[in-house]
Amino acid sequence: MSLVPDAALLFTARTLRLFAYGFVAVVLVLYLSAIGLNDHRIGLLLSLTLAGDVIVSLYLTTRADALGRRRTLLVGAVLMLLAALAFIATRDFMLLVLAATLGVISPSGNEVGPFLAVEQVALAQTSQGRDRTALFAWYNLAGSFATAAGSLAGGFVSAALLRHGFGAVASYRGPLIGYALFGLALAAVFAKLSPAVEGAATVRKVRSLFRVDRSRAIVMRLSALFALDSFAGGLVVQSIVAYWFYRRFGLSPAALGSIFFGANVLAGVSALAAARIARRIGLVNTMVFTHLPSNILLLMVPFMPTLTLAIGVLLLRFSISQMDVPTRQAFTMAAVDPTERTAAAGITGVARTTGAALAPILAMPLIASLSRDWIPFVAAGVLKIAYDCMLLWSCRGVELDG
Repeated sequence: MSLVPDAALLFTARTLRLFAYGFVAVVLVLYLSAIGLNDHRIGLLLSLTLAGDVIVSLYLTTRADALGRRRTLLVGAVLMLLAALAFIATRDFMLLVLAATLGVISPSGNEVGPFLAVEQVALAQTSQGRDRTALFAWYNLAGSFATAAGSLAGGFVSAALLRHGFGAVASYRGPLIGYALFGLALAAVFAKLSPAVEGAATVRKVRSLFRVDRSRAIVMRLSALFALDSFAGGLVVQSIVAYWFYRRFGLSPAALGSIFFGANVLAGVSALAAARIARRIGLVNTMVFTHLPSNILLLMVPFMPTLTLAIGVLLLRFSISQMDVPTRQAFTMAAVDPTERTAAAGITGVARTTGAALAPILAMPLIASLSRDWIPFVAAGVLKIAYDCMLLWSCRGVELDG
């Protein structure tokens, strides 16, 4: 069964979606601040955005093989559209919470919703063993470039609107309107997928609540580790770091967009090296030994005395930060039973979102306080280093399929 035409559509969907995520992430906190939310409410809203994604994604991804993978992806695109429309239409905090909880909004510029789990399982069907890492590297490169371009475009659109006399709310709302349109485009792409993406031949009935049985032990272990890593990352998601640069150095939306354009381009390029390194030292070693230096650099960002040095360290960190992503995805696909890959990808993905959901509510008050704005960076770096050490200890020797 060939998935080559569908793989092209999935790469297109990834590009559109990550462009939309980057487009809105760089101005999301600025928009919420402009409509009158205080720092504590913004942190709560960002956390609830990710917490709602946990519930929606866990339900959809663990049932995607039964509901239909294409149908699951279409539901995600509709939720993305509805969330954007709600954020555009209201300033009421409770309505925003409802939209954030049930919809799909990305505060980080990274993946949220059921998309990644379903797409990476469909892509895994097109390759075996070592080839998966290279395929996922290109898949992540497409996403990183799209996020970079989206961040640049979102910042410049908002800046252009401000220059032409629009108020802050209207200017920052521009990317949200674009986000809604991208949700429509994403649904159109998913509607073109063929029945081949369903993978009906590998579906097996599992009575477990989360649809994993044979792979339960490794899935639970990976989920716990990924949740820790993601909690650490949630302390410094793109929206929060953009806000930190805005507060600390007074940068404009256009300047913020440029910074995160460069950061995401570097992150995407770094992922390409993962496949070659993994062939030499293995998936787990690649995940750990490329991740550790990036975490040390993350610790250093808030202690840089000038804007130039802070940007330089951040960009250097991004240049090596994503090598663990395609290797992590390839390792997950290879470590679990092939009939349980969709559920396993969904559960580990949801674990990452759960970890990230808890962090912004803690980070935002600290970022808003110039005397303590270094704490999220340091906490994130230390926790990520702990994750690397535990991953190396617990996952070496795991038997891999293909």
